[in-house]
Amino acid sequence: MAKPSANAKAGMPNIPQGDLFFILSQSSPIEERVGKVREVLERTDSRNFREEISKRVLQFVPVEVLVPESYKHRRSLVHDAMLFTMSHLSAGRLAPKIIEQIDLAAEVPPEERLMRLIAKVPGLQKLGQVLARNRKMPRSLRRQLIRLENGIRDVTVLQVQSIIQERLGSQLKDYSVRLRASMYVEASVSAVVHFTWRNPESRRRERGVFKVLKPYISDFFVEDMDLLAKLARYLDSRHKKYGFAPHVLADTFNDVRRLLQHEVDFKREQSTLTEAAQVYRNIPGISIPWVIEPLCTGDITALTEERGRKVTNAVARMPAWRRAQVARQLIDALIAVPLFAPEGDSLFHADPHAGNLLYDSRTSELTILDWALTEHLTLGQRKDLAMLFLMIVLRDPVGAGEAILALCPRGRDEAGKARKIHDEVNRYLDLLPVKHVPGAIDAMNVLEELAWQGVRLPPSLVMFRKALFTLDGILHDIAAPDFSMESVMVRHLAKTWSARWRNLGAPLSPGEWAQVQCSALLFPGRIGLKGLQSALEHRDKPDATATS
Repeated sequence: MAKPSANAKAGMPNIPQGDLFFILSQSSPIEERVGKVREVLERTDSRNFREEISKRVLQFVPVEVLVPESYKHRRSLVHDAMLFTMSHLSAGRLAPKIIEQIDLAAEVPPEERLMRLIAKVPGLQKLGQVLARNRKMPRSLRRQLIRLENGIRDVTVLQVQSIIQERLGSQLKDYSVRLRASMYVEASVSAVVHFTWRNPESRRRERGVFKVLKPYISDFFVEDMDLLAKLARYLDSRHKKYGFAPHVLADTFNDVRRLLQHEVDFKREQSTLTEAAQVYRNIPGISIPWVIEPLCTGDITALTEERGRKVTNAVARMPAWRRAQVARQLIDALIAVPLFAPEGDSLFHADPHAGNLLYDSRTSELTILDWALTEHLTLGQRKDLAMLFLMIVLRDPVGAGEAILALCPRGRDEAGKARKIHDEVNRYLDLLPVKHVPGAIDAMNVLEELAWQGVRLPPSLVMFRKALFTLDGILHDIAAPDFSMESVMVRHLAKTWSARWRNLGAPLSPGEWAQVQCSALLFPGRIGLKGLQSALEHRDKPDATATS
């Protein structure tokens, strides 16, 4: 039996020497070593072992590498969250991860180790997809997280086919379904395979895809949801250490937890897909898959096959003008359509990572996939969001503060909340350079900072903010860093108003547009004052060359 190196043994938890050598020995069969670790983890006195070995593994995944310098004040929070999550996984899931990490070569980079740790942890994989296009994340970590968009490999095609055959049974024969022998793609909770079927309405063979809940998800996802709830309580109990107001972390994690539960609700997504198809049916260049209802179950969704490639891959060799065109389509479809609907509640896609967006360069058609994570914005919320965007563009702290206050649910300390909002909006706008034209992302940055200070938003707005940040990262990758999201929104509004004059000004009322006009009249004075302050600050700074 191979003797573990001194480096490998250093810092290992206090367990019987024979067990330690067995666990660290790479000459022993992996299954036996996993079993030995699981035995130790399942002991009633395994708490110290769990924590110590989790700390040992996380030494190879340092937060200093994973969390960028701009977020260094959040590193202790990330480290504690990672340690809690790993040390509280069930023994059956944690044991193979421990052995895998021990066996990895020392030169394996932290980003790769992180990907191995979150494999088959659907809740964390979903969060990784959200962060994949965040421009502030280290480039090496972003490259790894982008693999989660459509590079997960957790199940085999035979396992997926077995589920389809078991659930659909005679329906496969009734509709002459033929399954393709290879996997198409995997997501965090589902796997997708192509098929053909005989449509009784058209009497022709047609192409489709089965989206199938992975076999381990039912058990693992329940555990992940429970783990997120425990993590929320744990982090909230230490909120002072991280510099947050009480309940901020608990509320944030619980919002994410509730919304992630939609991922495994296939019936809900099937209904949402039908609604989305109606919303976009008259919008050229946008496609939504249609549900094939006779071939759907509670854990299988059958959809029409849509053409195209992952949008970031499809635009890779396009000229700049084509890339800008695709960027405009994305903003139009995912932000402008739901935000500027003239009336009623509007549906929006809350998970627009690149793996959910297909682009057909031949037809210039954008297909939006995976409608599991969705929310609705009320007309009132959309009015307040539109006002917030406009007031941020105009650098109007009073107007922006009023819009944010209107978006927040009413609570006990309204005066205190108003002060927080006023102070944060003023602070944020004061820090913006004169030449910077603020926009929707700046508005979302303000909302994010206020959220950490304890200012609550409805879950739908939390998801809208997340979706906007995700889309911003994709736009940066396919177009340019300075691509204007706001100009596309303005064009969409003008087009909507010209098509139906009855909608002129929607979703804002004439009174709200009058408020915007008044703010616009004062804009030159605000920007002039900001320029003067910047000039005075620059003049008062000591000349570095003179003092050296």
